[in-house]
Amino acid sequence: MGSQEAETQETLQTPVLGNGGPEVPSEEPSRFTRDQLFVMSATACLNFSSMICYSILGPFFPREAEKKGASDTVVGLIFGCFALFNFLTSLIVGNYIVQIGAKFMFVAGMFVSGCVTILFGLLDRAPDGPVFIGLCFLVRAMDAISFSAAVTASFSILAKAFPNNIATVMGSLEVFTGLGLVLGPPLGGFLYQSFGYEVPFIVLGCLVLILVPLNMYLLPKYDAIASKDSFWMLITLPKVVLLCFTIFSLSACLGFLDPTMSLFVSEKFKLPAGYVGLVFLGLALSYSLSSPLLGFLSDKMPHLRKWFLVFGGLLTALSFFLLGPAPVLHIESKLWMFVLMLVLTGFSLGMSAIPLFPEMLQCAYENGFEEGLSVLGLVSGLFSAMWSVGAFVGPTLGGFLNERLGFEWAAAIQGGWALLSGLAIGIFYILEASRRRRSNLKTTLGTNEERAHLLASET
Repeated sequence: MGSQEAETQETLQTPVLGNGGPEVPSEEPSRFTRDQLFVMSATACLNFSSMICYSILGPFFPREAEKKGASDTVVGLIFGCFALFNFLTSLIVGNYIVQIGAKFMFVAGMFVSGCVTILFGLLDRAPDGPVFIGLCFLVRAMDAISFSAAVTASFSILAKAFPNNIATVMGSLEVFTGLGLVLGPPLGGFLYQSFGYEVPFIVLGCLVLILVPLNMYLLPKYDAIASKDSFWMLITLPKVVLLCFTIFSLSACLGFLDPTMSLFVSEKFKLPAGYVGLVFLGLALSYSLSSPLLGFLSDKMPHLRKWFLVFGGLLTALSFFLLGPAPVLHIESKLWMFVLMLVLTGFSLGMSAIPLFPEMLQCAYENGFEEGLSVLGLVSGLFSAMWSVGAFVGPTLGGFLNERLGFEWAAAIQGGWALLSGLAIGIFYILEASRRRRSNLKTTLGTNEERAHLLASET
């Protein structure tokens, strides 16, 4: 009898979510475990190495590709095809992460990425014209597949290792993403100017390969059971749809800068390749330095996430409108103003990007998805897939608009994606708050009516 009462009391004291499941305790141990430290180290290696390899293309590849017979639109497609294959791969590996294994996916992705980075450095030996362009597409596609597998696995492993402070950890690890973005362009520009086209890719590809055995040792292995949940169940949730559009808009804005910004800066301000790389620092530094704080605030005060998403989108739109600036403003373009807008872009992208993953995960749990590696794979895969769609549309559409209208108008139009996402998610949160108020009011009225009925029956 006493044990039954204790069990009943214990059940009553367990907090319950709206979907009927027990709430995950919000407290984290004051110290990280050994496995958690290893996961953070491995993910930091991936973030740094993948971003430094990705960002070295910006300062010199568009001009090198032009020498090989590629137009601005084709260069944009070369950048964009990375995202297209990333999108397709993310949906597949996210759905089958339990069967493939998160650790194997992570390590194999890094290994293939290092190999194809070296191959990309040998493309200058290919004949000009269609052969060079075709090989660029092939190598970028292989790199996208490997990158997608590694990143999807890393998101899932992080969320598994840090279930209650994922935004803080992801925000802190974005320092290494920013560090890769910071060092990639100037390092790539310096190596290109000093040693030619091949050396930047060979050096950085070898760096990635050196990190592979380290990550094989560091990463723990997580066992999991496949669940009945699917991408279709996730993508049909209205809030997830809007969050996916937000991911797309941010990625499109960021991807637009890859094939267009270096050409604009070098032509408008007459900067050599090495200094063009330094201009990229404005965006990367502001993003990486602000991400840990934004992640910490997202975890400690979850109600701020909605404000970050709304105002992050609006600030991103404003910064892109002033990046050129848009010709309608009749403001002369200045280098200091360009760098300042990049700094604002980096901060606003962090405001919007950091809360997205925990918001999607929370939405999935609130709608009955089972906790575990399977749902983490679905959310990670969907996040990576939507980011890839934007990263395809951004450079592709950006290259076309830049060729037809010029950088100033192209940047202003591209910022429209962020404006739409900020307004859409803001309207959704307003409607959601209004619906909850009406629901609470009905509940209160129903309770009062029941009390009145009981009192009347007693008298």
